[in-house]
Amino acid sequence: MRAGAGAGAGGGAALLLATALAACGEAPPSRQPSPDGLRPGRAAAAAPARPVPLEPPVPAAAASAVTEKNDRYDFSYRYPAAAAAVPQIARALDAERDDLLTKLRTDTAEAKRDAAKDGFDYRPYSTEVEWKVVTETPRFLSLSSEGYDYTGGAHGMPGYDALLWDKRAGRRLEATATFASPAALSKAVRGPFCKALDAERRRRRGGETAAVVADDPFNSCPPLSDATLLLGSSDRRAIDRLGFVIGPYVAGPYAEGAYELTLPVTPAVRAAVRTEYRDAFAARR
Repeated sequence: MRAGAGAGAGGGAALLLATALAACGEAPPSRQPSPDGLRPGRAAAAAPARPVPLEPPVPAAAASAVTEKNDRYDFSYRYPAAAAAVPQIARALDAERDDLLTKLRTDTAEAKRDAAKDGFDYRPYSTEVEWKVVTETPRFLSLSSEGYDYTGGAHGMPGYDALLWDKRAGRRLEATATFASPAALSKAVRGPFCKALDAERRRRRGGETAAVVADDPFNSCPPLSDATLLLGSSDRRAIDRLGFVIGPYVAGPYAEGAYELTLPVTPAVRAAVRTEYRDAFAARR
């Protein structure tokens, strides 16, 4: 489920990009009203013979935060109330959390035994995952996550993921599945994507970039499949921006960290969207 590349220097990239995608008032309230609202409050024409007790209000979903720390590992897994409010999402994230924690417990027990047997110091492992809301529109709930894994080496490994919930269909989608094909998406954004990446490289490298070499990932433009795609919105009415998170070692060396790019949904991008989702996207001219 989780995609990652490179090391921890890219800390904060996915969540910072999610914040950028939500910068124009897009951050959702902690809890949206239920579709059917409150129970009817209008008095009946004739009072019943006995008072009818009101149903208790349905409690708002609560954000989830599970942490566990001991001498072998440090574990943290969090997701927001908007995700907890969708049972299918909550179940999927809970399952991922439980799998990660089970693996961490098993791996660290073995690693600590090996360290004691071989006579070297044991370095506690770490697994951290945090999901945040990118945007919520009438059609979609868009989430992003950033993770971090440390397994005793020189540095940890970051990872990035996205989750898109289609509220109308009641199912989870890959963000790329809203487009006619990966090739159609690439054709619509490849030029602006590479241009934005090169501009950010120049900024980070003091205005200089090396000549592009086909087999040099630090100076060439990676395929879109090497980035995590996030769907964002400036007004929470329609998807009108795309975010791309590129992990360390994909577009630059470890020291440069992750790259995060935001591109507008143009008419060309909207034309590449599958017909059934096109009304949920808006082009920015």
